[in-house]
Amino acid sequence: MNNRVRELRARFNLTQDELAKKVNVRRETIVFLEKNKYNPSLKLAYDIARVFGLTIEEVFIFE
Repeated sequence: MNNRVRELRARFNLTQDELAKKVNVRRETIVFLEKNKYNPSLKLAYDIARVFGLTIEEVFIFE
């Protein structure tokens, strides 16, 4: 699974730490997500998508 977290985070001018705090995870989780080394739980995927005002499918690319 790929994702657009880094792209969207930059577009919304958020640091990894700021995004992590908004979705209640550690910054390292965001780092691993951006490197595609971590598959988020459904709740985390939903929370991240909600921060950006998008659907899960618009943030995470299921291949």
